[in-house]
Amino acid sequence: MLDIDFVRAQFPAFSEPSLKGRAFFENAGGSYPCRQVTERLDRFYRSRKVQPYYGFEASKLGGEEMDEARSGLSAMLGVDASELSFGPSTTQNTYVLSQAFRQMLEVGDAIIVTNQDHEANSGPWRRLADAGIEIREWCVDPDSGSLEIEALEQLLDQRVKLVCFPHCSNIVAEINPVQTITQLIREAGAVSCVDGVSYAPHGLPNVCDLGADIYLFSTYKTYGPHQGVMVVREPLAQRLPNQGHYFNGGDLTKKFTPAGPDHAQIAACAGISDYLNSIAAHHGCDAQSPHAKAQFVHDLFRAHERELLQPLLDYVMSKDKLRLLGPCDAEHRAPTVAVALSVPGQQAAAELALHGIMAGDGDFYGGRIIEAMGERPEHGLLRLSFVHYTSENEITQLLRALDAVL
Repeated sequence: MLDIDFVRAQFPAFSEPSLKGRAFFENAGGSYPCRQVTERLDRFYRSRKVQPYYGFEASKLGGEEMDEARSGLSAMLGVDASELSFGPSTTQNTYVLSQAFRQMLEVGDAIIVTNQDHEANSGPWRRLADAGIEIREWCVDPDSGSLEIEALEQLLDQRVKLVCFPHCSNIVAEINPVQTITQLIREAGAVSCVDGVSYAPHGLPNVCDLGADIYLFSTYKTYGPHQGVMVVREPLAQRLPNQGHYFNGGDLTKKFTPAGPDHAQIAACAGISDYLNSIAAHHGCDAQSPHAKAQFVHDLFRAHERELLQPLLDYVMSKDKLRLLGPCDAEHRAPTVAVALSVPGQQAAAELALHGIMAGDGDFYGGRIIEAMGERPEHGLLRLSFVHYTSENEITQLLRALDAVL
């Protein structure tokens, strides 16, 4: 079982006086950073904030720490370090990728997108219609919010070159069967782009096992600084046109980074690996490979989250005033619970704040899925989301606050 006291001791926010008594339930918008990250960021700004990769000591140490971030995360994800790039955000990374595909695709080629996605993995691809690319929409079931495999099969043909879909939605939160979907895409002769932003905070996946050609996530949702991580598997990365400076085209880690990177934030991302390794060690993991350690931690996180999530789902399902979007079974969803109410989501979140609950409200860049399920994005949902560092006491606090507000 996850040692929640050890976990929370790794996060400075839980000893911050201004946050005492407040339970954080908007983790889907961004998690607390772990101390391993904040310590690295502080050290970099104090002693290594120089141009990296030169011959003097501060510069060498800064470059080495940036390399450590890339090698540590890529090893846990089960990919080569050359296949991982950093960017300012996942939205920006996706836009850069879309421009690379725009150069590679031909008029009449097709891309499949979903209406379950965050707009970051939908909008940039839809804009390629302006270049003569056909955009096909894989639509959710309007009652469940699920993406059905049969619906994808009907859209696939020899003209489809790319399929973009989420590992899980930031609203319905259903965990999609990525391996099944990527195999189907591969058999159709297309490549896959998986948005993992809403899944990665609950345990880093093995991208190789998933079969994804592209996997995207954000480190500010995985206990780190505001960066986007982009994995592009080498065969595809070699085919795509260079989007960086002309002299960087031969370096896969720079090929999809048009602007200069944020050295300090990239270096701080090494703290994410430090944190996950510390969790594995504390809980007695004897695995040697980084991705095996990551899988061990993933399973720890998911077990803890499922245990806390099911009572919240049961509570929401028992209330006539609330409509749960997505599965009611904790086994099949991430701990992101979006609900529709008769009152605007903003009003409900403001009332919960009076009871020490920090929750989100709005459309969360998911207006397409909200409309598809018959709700109004402008009315706003209430979103209650957590990660592994959330405690059972905080769930109890949330349920009592919901009782008071409802």
